[in-house]
This record gives sequence, C-alpha cells and structure tokens, in this order.
Amino acid sequence: MNAWQAAKRLVAGTIGAALLSSQAGVGLAQTSDLVSRTAFRVCADPANYPMSAEDGSGYENKLAELIAARLELPVEYTWYPMATGFVRNTLGANRCDVVMGYAQGHELVLNTNHYFTSAYVLIVPADGPLAGVTTLSDPALQGTTLGIVAGSPPATHLARNGLIGKARPYNLMVDRRYESPAPDMLAALDAGQIDGAILWGPIGGPLVKDGYPGFKVIPLIREEFPPRLFFRITMGVRQGEKVWQRKLNSLIRRNQAEIDAILTEAGVPLLNDMGTEVLVPGQ
Repeated sequence: MNAWQAAKRLVAGTIGAALLSSQAGVGLAQTSDLVSRTAFRVCADPANYPMSAEDGSGYENKLAELIAARLELPVEYTWYPMATGFVRNTLGANRCDVVMGYAQGHELVLNTNHYFTSAYVLIVPADGPLAGVTTLSDPALQGTTLGIVAGSPPATHLARNGLIGKARPYNLMVDRRYESPAPDMLAALDAGQIDGAILWGPIGGPLVKDGYPGFKVIPLIREEFPPRLFFRITMGVRQGEKVWQRKLNSLIRRNQAEIDAILTEAGVPLLNDMGTEVLVPGQ
C-alpha cells in the first residue's frame, strides 16, 4: 500500500442532497432501489471516536443526525471496523447507503462533493520548544522522537528529513475496539515518552480539545514537497448511485453552515479548499 492509498484509508475515517419537495417520501422515490426509503442507513465504525462511535458521541454521528433530520428519516447504522473489507462488507453488501467520511477520489466509492478540507497535524506541548514549528523540515525537530502512524503520508516527510530513525510508529489499519493508535500516541506525548505526535487532523484536533488543553495543534500546510498532507472529505456512496449522490450534494450545499458548526464544535481543523489556509484551527 502506498502513502496515498494509506491516507485515503486512514481518513476514510469522516451527506445528503436536498429533497425536491418538502415530503421525504417524494424525494426518496427518486433514488435507486438499493437506497432505503425508510431510514438513513449509515455505514460506520463503532469505535472510531472522535469520528464515529456506537454511543453516538462522534461528530460523524451528529452529521448523520443532521442529514437524517433533513430527510425526515431515522438514522440506522451498520457497524463494521474501518479496516480491510469495510466497504465490501457494508456499502458493497447493500447493508447501508452512505459512509459519512471518505477521502475525495477513492476508487471504492462514488464520492459526493466534499464538505470539508483538513490536514495532518503536529501536536506538541503549547509551552514547549516545538510550539513554533510549522513544517517537518524545521531544524528544531532534529533529534526528537515523534509519534507517527506507519504508512501515512507524513512518514515520507519524516524519512526525507532524517527523523524516521527515532520516530515511534503506531499501526495504521486496526480494529479500534481493541487498539487505539491516536489516543495511545497522545497519552505517550502527555507522559513525555515522545516529543510530538503527528495525526490526521480530524482525529487529533478533537482528541486534543477533549482532553489535552495544554497541547497545540499545528496543521501541516507548509510542506514544499510531496506527498501532500491535506485532503478533501466527502460522503461515500455505491458506485453508480448518481441520483443518491446528487441528493446528498444538494443537502451538503443547503446545510454547509450547520455542517461547519458541528465540525468546529468538535475541534476539527478546517482549511480552505486548496489546503493553504487554516480557517478553523481545531483547538
């Protein structure tokens, strides 16, 4: 798996189209026969907080509730770990109709329009010597130990800058009911076992907001060399479901302010579409 594929899986984790009338049934009648007419059926990882969680506490759960309310339908989940076989065993098996967060351009799903853009982040103590770092090529990082998810795009930058030898790797594809790389990395940073943590921003930002007020979240948007570290996030639907995709695109457009509010409240670092400017820092 190359870094690009790994990133798309990682952030796949994490929405609908407006109804053509005020009646949900009329709008839903225009979708594919495979799309439920009685529930907003979401494919989700049950233990992928802060994105999705079986107790409903993730921000993707809140996004699902928003869209379901606009459709005047209840939310119905199919739970499956976000690991190998996720799409095949959920969306592909027609057990559900939408993945709430998927990287734009992924070949396994048909992407809606993106509803936010975010980036990998460097997380460090706010009062520490690395608080002013903005790129992984900064000389201040030399000799430090950084937590990194193995196989993710920032690992390539660490290798290029001579930082990979001392890095502490964490697994990429895991069943998060039993292994939690992001919380484990932040706990190691809090304990002083590593000097900084590099995480996908929509995971790291909310976790810092939840439990680490002394940490600083630095979006990595200044890197000069590939691979890029920002991604546009969409909803994922079954290939060929163009009508359903268009309905979701319309809902994204009509409810973008509410979507932004949910993401901001969660602590997700939000960027402009080109990934060059931080709109909401995620702290």
